[in-house]
Amino acid sequence: MATGGLSIIQTMLSKLPQSEQKLAEYILQNPHEVVNSTVQELSTSAQTSGAAVIRLCKSLGIKGYQDLKIRIAGDLMKTVEQGYRDIEPSESLYRIVEKTTSNSIQTIRDTSEIIDHDNLKHAITLMLNAKTVHFCGVGASNIVAADAQQKLLRINKGATAFTDMHLIATLIANADENDIVFAISFSGETPEVVNILKLAKERGVKTIGLTHYGQTTVSSLCDATLFTSYSNEAPFRSAATSSRLAQLYMIDILFLGMASEQYEETVQYIDNTRSAIKSMTDRYK
Repeated sequence: MATGGLSIIQTMLSKLPQSEQKLAEYILQNPHEVVNSTVQELSTSAQTSGAAVIRLCKSLGIKGYQDLKIRIAGDLMKTVEQGYRDIEPSESLYRIVEKTTSNSIQTIRDTSEIIDHDNLKHAITLMLNAKTVHFCGVGASNIVAADAQQKLLRINKGATAFTDMHLIATLIANADENDIVFAISFSGETPEVVNILKLAKERGVKTIGLTHYGQTTVSSLCDATLFTSYSNEAPFRSAATSSRLAQLYMIDILFLGMASEQYEETVQYIDNTRSAIKSMTDRYK
């Protein structure tokens, strides 16, 4: 059963038009009613129109009202989540460990619920067919880019992850027709990343994006877009903790998806790299 309807609404709430916000808030407060209501019944209860219900589904990136009902029904079958919690002044280490663990689990769970499997499969296919994948990210997103590059190099897939945007632009200017630009930006609006994507589109280079759920400039410029959950960041979590973890999680899924498609080759490549690394470390003993 599809899930994630309520989390998608929570994610998008502040970005919705005012007319749709009212309806979204009603759904969040009355999820059980939604599951058992028609479009007309919901619009009457929420004091809005049937057209507004349809527009809301479109804004949420959901196929239609029936899809929304199925997702909410899945949400209602789950155990109530504790949600995100920020640390307090002079917090004990025990509580910091407990809250960080809870927040990390929540981030991954929320992201898993909004994965579009068609988009995911498309991105995996693009990466499998790519000659070289050029990862692009600024700040904490560049840490994720470096992790992705390391994973791909271990399975004999060409990959770059430079921090110098001029150098990335140079690579794109001379990119092979089978190269891919993989843009990572939690906000989806990082100017340097947006400019790189625009250059890639001008050059006819295929693009993949990894950003937060919803319509962003990054997602609008990509052939395939993968999303992470988006919540109202508390002061300390806004230091790229939740977003980084969700991005790393999605990179892991991509990598394992690629590995599953070419299982025998991947095992051999990883064995080869493991042997090479071991031979290097043995020389220093």
